[in-house]
Amino acid sequence: MIKRLLAGVVGAGVLGGLGFLYYAWYPPIATIDPPAASSFSAEQIERGRIVAAEGYCAECHTRTDMGGGPELAGDYKMETPFGAIYSSNITPDPEMGIGRWSEEALRRAMRLGVSRKGVHLIPAFPYDHFTKMTDQDISDLYAYLMTRPAVHMARRPNELPFPLSLRIGQAAWKLLFFTPGIYKPDPSHDALWNRGAYLAEGNAHCGACHTPRNFMGAEKKGSMYDGAVVDGWIAPPLNDKNPTPTTWTEDELYQYLRFGVAPLHGPAGGPMSPVPHRFLSQVPEYDVHAIAHYYADVDHAAEREKHDKAALARAMEQSKIDLIGPNVDPDAKLYQGACAACHYNAAPSPVLGRPDLALNNALWLDEPTNLFQVILRGLTAEEGQSGIAMPSFYNALSDADMARIAAYLRRTRTTLPPWTDLEKKAAEVRETVKTIPVNSSH
Repeated sequence: MIKRLLAGVVGAGVLGGLGFLYYAWYPPIATIDPPAASSFSAEQIERGRIVAAEGYCAECHTRTDMGGGPELAGDYKMETPFGAIYSSNITPDPEMGIGRWSEEALRRAMRLGVSRKGVHLIPAFPYDHFTKMTDQDISDLYAYLMTRPAVHMARRPNELPFPLSLRIGQAAWKLLFFTPGIYKPDPSHDALWNRGAYLAEGNAHCGACHTPRNFMGAEKKGSMYDGAVVDGWIAPPLNDKNPTPTTWTEDELYQYLRFGVAPLHGPAGGPMSPVPHRFLSQVPEYDVHAIAHYYADVDHAAEREKHDKAALARAMEQSKIDLIGPNVDPDAKLYQGACAACHYNAAPSPVLGRPDLALNNALWLDEPTNLFQVILRGLTAEEGQSGIAMPSFYNALSDADMARIAAYLRRTRTTLPPWTDLEKKAAEVRETVKTIPVNSSH
């Protein structure tokens, strides 16, 4: 009886293993001669440029360390909890890039996360979002990529420990967490909303940064857009869990995504900065409006907006605190000396070039991470409102100074409980700023 039971278990295991291998195996797709640029129309290449911009392809496929690298030639280093991963060369170089890939091969990579050779791709390449893209968009993207300058450059090998380095493991990951399929429009919403959802959930892959992940690196589907930590910054919630006192209305979202700064919420900094400045400023306005329209709905902006007038009045009143009378609060004096020259608002509404900190997401998050990142790094003239920069205070302020300013702002500009262990947190964030910013003050 026991022998039969063991035989049954072994047999089931063998069958299960064979079934998994069948599921995991993909045949190579034949190489092609690199297509001539003249085989694609100018109209299709332009559509492909827009697709590439809305997917931020150049951001993750262009090396930024070691002096940088040619656009789309890959070797961009991505730090993950499992080890460093380096992006691929997606220029049309026939040896190092995708020059011998057919359109079918690119489509399989985008839709199923499988390379031309049949190798499972690591989900740092967000095929779990790209799977929603239409055939036309992928075809247009192919035309654009195949007409870029070919760069003969190899990427560094990934730094993943065994057994994570085995690509067969990615097939198991897919079995658990990946659902392929093109985006299906929601008939209960209009065309603008569906266009926004298609872009946000698909090509723009917003959830890749703004959705928390589980211990295996997969997005927590029950926590879609709840916010997450990305490259040492907090990507805030995009839903109604966003704690900012004034609503991310459709217009605020549009201004932020199109121009990199919103009147009531300030500028885009950190990993978010390239999204408006490098990419979404270069695509059709309709698409940016669509994304803004979609997220305003996700955030329930229409219901939340009725509280904005009171929140704005309160913020403006609080911003006057530092400008009235002799301050005896030493933390307020420190803030006045370091920050108030720019971050004040005596007007009845915020001044675009001087973000009001009482309205800024950074003060309302559970952690002071983003506030410390901006203090330490500053903002260049290319970030936020064009031509206006914030210096880095990396050298000018100690960890204790930053802790005092953060504590002061949290208690005077918000209605939330105080942050704890601020000096320790300031030191931790400082450690992530590996090089002193060039615009460091003093």
